[in-house]
This record gives sequence, structure tokens and C-alpha cells, in this order.
Amino acid sequence: MNDIYHAGERDVQARADVTEMAERIQGSIKDRIPAVAQEFLRTQPLLIVASSDSQGQVWASVLWGTPGFVRAMDETTVFIDAAPLPNDPLRTNLAANPAVGLLAIEFATRRRMRLNGRAQQQADGALVVTADQVYANCPKYIQTRQFQVRSDSAAQPPAQHRTDRLTNLQQQWIRQTDTFFITSAHPTYGADASHRGGNPGFVHVVDERTLVWPDYAGNNMFNTLGNIAAHPQAGLLFIDFVADSTLQLTGQAAIIWDDDEVRQYKGAERLIRYQITQVIETRQAVPLRWRFESYSPFNPPVDSKGYSDQ
Repeated sequence: MNDIYHAGERDVQARADVTEMAERIQGSIKDRIPAVAQEFLRTQPLLIVASSDSQGQVWASVLWGTPGFVRAMDETTVFIDAAPLPNDPLRTNLAANPAVGLLAIEFATRRRMRLNGRAQQQADGALVVTADQVYANCPKYIQTRQFQVRSDSAAQPPAQHRTDRLTNLQQQWIRQTDTFFITSAHPTYGADASHRGGNPGFVHVVDERTLVWPDYAGNNMFNTLGNIAAHPQAGLLFIDFVADSTLQLTGQAAIIWDDDEVRQYKGAERLIRYQITQVIETRQAVPLRWRFESYSPFNPPVDSKGYSDQ
């Protein structure tokens, strides 16, 4: 790749009128893992992974382990000592496309970093990832939480349910969420995983197959939205921080720039409309418990007027 940004990212940067800012900060994206990032990875119990299947559908998966399960082997290589759950799309996706995006996020300190590269799956399911892009993100919209490992984590095996639309309970889950993860991909620039947060209600469930959420002010690189502009397939991951379930969605995302629609959502600079094609709910997925502490001070207030299903 001869340029840090691809055409999709540059198009969104221009539409948002932040091209000059994006140029100034592109130097923060490295092709090496600095020492501070290596140490950060070593202390994390959770990792979000972006991948694509053979049809180009993008998925978001979660890996977990005792801190140290993710570690840098050197400045360009990360070892992940964890295997995807038996029926997680990540297992088969890597055979079709080695491109992955990793997001490590520390809720307690509101720190996060992204690492995009190429993965090789070992015989035992562990991953070795060669880094192409490494960079940190700001703490905006991250709710603080503390984690602990469940004492009964081995009590029951994971149970999975697949469908092509959201159930009523899943819709309620999403309406109440304050955090989710979005994954995207570009045909030549690879995969990417990112975080989205806000006050409960910031994700609008339009119907059983459609979601809309506001895009708040961020780092002005527009890695996620740039990928969506070039390749609309995207994956979403919702984690139940109280129980141990996950909700994985794959579908198509579109950026909404219309001022009349955008102004209905407080703090929004754009909207994302998401059409669901597949849903996977997994119970007993992640044996971690998270104690909520506080909402991000950057979260815009949620006005029910902007979330009416009428």
C-alpha cells in the first residue's frame, strides 16, 4: 500500500471536511507495535476480532483469556493464545481470508488500540497475526467497567442460535445497550475492528432487520466509515456485560448524510443505517463479568424524539 488512507476513507474525510486534519494525524498509524502497545496487549482479558467469510460478509468475534493470552512476539507479530468458539464464523473465515482487525479495549481506563494485519491459525486454534497498521484511539464514548472471571465459567458449554432477523428479546437488548463493536473491511487494505458507545437508547431498532445509530465526532480518520463507503458489508458485536451472552450480526451498512435525518439525533454528525442478513446469539460465550462504573462524559444525551419508530 502506497498510502495510509484508501479512496473510501479519503472520500468520507472530504465529505466531512476534515481532509487537512486527517493528513496531519495519519502519522499516528504505524507498521510496528511500540513498547507501550506491547505492554497494553499483555494486560488485556478481551480482544475483538474482525474477519470476512468467503462471500465477503464481515463478522465481529470475541476472544478472551487470562491477561497474557495476547502478547507481542516482536515489533510486528502478535500471538493470541485463544481459539474461537466451535461455531464462531472466525474459525472458517480465516481459511478464506487471512485479513483481520484487532481491537483491544480496557474499559476501566478507557484506553484502546487497534491492530490490523494478517492472521495464521495454528493447529490448536491459536492465532499469529502480522501487523500492517497499529494505532491508538481516544477515550471518547467508552463506559468504565471493571471485570472479573466467573467462578463457574466451565459450568455449561456455549449454546448458539442462528436466524436472519432479531427476536423481540434481542431487539430489547440492543435498545438498552451503551456499547457495541463494529467491524469492516476493504478488499486491499484489510479488516478493521472499532468501538461504538453512547447512552442507552443511542442505537435505534427500526424493525427486526434494521438498525440506525448516530456517528459522533471521532478521530477524523474515518477508518470504519471509509471501509463502509468502499465495501458496505459490516459486522456488529453486542456483549451482555452482566450475563455471558454475545450477539453477532452481519449485514450491510450505509452512511446517511441528510441534515433533516441527522439532526433528529443529538450529537450526531452522520447516521449509519444497518440492514441485517444474519444473527448469531451465543450463550455462555464469555466467562467474564463486568461491573458498571460510569458513562463517558462525552456521551450526547439521548432524546426519545429521535428514536421514535413512527
